[in-house]
Amino acid sequence: MEYTPYVVLAFLLAMTVLGAWHARRVKSADDFALAGRGLSGWVLCGTLIATWIGTGSIFSNAEFTYDNGIVGLFLPISGAVGMLFLAWVAPRVRNLPAASVPQILGLRFGKPAQKLGAVALLGAYLIIISYQYRAGAAVAERLFPGMDLSFGEPENPQSWWPILFAVFVILYTALAGMVSVAITDVANGVVMTIGILFGLGLLFMDWDPVTQPMPETHLRIAGALTGIKWINIMLPSFLLILGDANLMQRFLAAKSPATAKRAALGAFVGLVILESAIIGLALMGKMMLPEAPENTAHVIIDTAFQLMPAVIGTLLAAAVVAIIISTADSFLLACSTTAATDLGGGMTTPRKQRVLVIVLGLVALGLAFASKKFFDVALYAYTLYGVTITPAMICALLLPKIRPRAVVCGMSAGLVFALIWKALIDLPPIDSPILPTAMLDIDAVLPALLVNVLTIVLVQRFAPGKAGPGVKMSG
Repeated sequence: MEYTPYVVLAFLLAMTVLGAWHARRVKSADDFALAGRGLSGWVLCGTLIATWIGTGSIFSNAEFTYDNGIVGLFLPISGAVGMLFLAWVAPRVRNLPAASVPQILGLRFGKPAQKLGAVALLGAYLIIISYQYRAGAAVAERLFPGMDLSFGEPENPQSWWPILFAVFVILYTALAGMVSVAITDVANGVVMTIGILFGLGLLFMDWDPVTQPMPETHLRIAGALTGIKWINIMLPSFLLILGDANLMQRFLAAKSPATAKRAALGAFVGLVILESAIIGLALMGKMMLPEAPENTAHVIIDTAFQLMPAVIGTLLAAAVVAIIISTADSFLLACSTTAATDLGGGMTTPRKQRVLVIVLGLVALGLAFASKKFFDVALYAYTLYGVTITPAMICALLLPKIRPRAVVCGMSAGLVFALIWKALIDLPPIDSPILPTAMLDIDAVLPALLVNVLTIVLVQRFAPGKAGPGVKMSG
């Protein structure tokens, strides 16, 4: 696979040229953030799939599957069920006069909900962007094994690769915003579909179940996970997709409400197929790789480089790069739109939007050096977003009688409780732990979600406050 790095570089160059070509269509802030609200069904479906299938799938889900076995086949359920729900609400989302998820909350529940939603979104999404940078760096290190780009102290070395990858993502996103992101997401979707499905089919044909069996520990449906651990894993991603600002922003950019619904249904089918195929690749890697990966999150990368012919391996490597970039630029665009729309008083101009992309992209780069655990970082970012924004979004779209005070109090309680719970779990061991030992295995997502919902119910019942702005939320 000597030529693989050059093929991937050519792919990145083609993406850049395509983005630069479409940059000429950006005349207003609405063009930059929402592509002029003119995305067709096929483009919208492609960008929905490419946005949701990111490093959470190619690294985190693969890592979980390699470590736990066939129980990983259950991981796509949360995203698939969530996409079906989004197909139901997509038309009413498209009809809203909004550009971001926090702005949708503001239309229904007022400025406090909008500001709080913006803070939660930026905090969670910047974390997600940061591990896209590290994922891109992991691929680059495999593509260019002879290049030593390390720096810093020998006992704590760092790499220039996350920085280089971040620079590409930031500049690419700043070119044309949603126009370039959506169009190239379709190209990325084609590459990832071909690479993942062809790669899985090839490995399956080469697999010998006699000499390459699955370990017995990996054949148990229940695996080593208790019920509460399954909740810890499945609930964050389910909450994220229900209120995901990237997906909502794409619905807002659709040509029509009907287009938004059709695209969501198509994305449901695509997610089921591709997410399951990624799990299959990780299982094949578990059985067929001669040695365990140094980092189990990189099992699909190792599979591409060690087990596949050059052409298919190169295609799969390009698919991994496509997945990472399409996720990183989407989350970065959502952050810049939120910062401009919900914290800056309006989307202003494309130039100011581009400045926000650069600033926020650099903030995420700083976070990229904070942690190396893909799965844990992903789940916590999903938790922060899901327990703060998703219940409020469901109330906004489906529960017209809920009052603003109840939702704002619930959002605040969910966010604060998630932060406190995480801090208590991560405290260094002491003689008398603050939390009982049995509760240390409970992730922040479940208690924080319950606190959010319970707060909404109690405040709505006993201190409902004034009605909201009264914007109609039905489709």
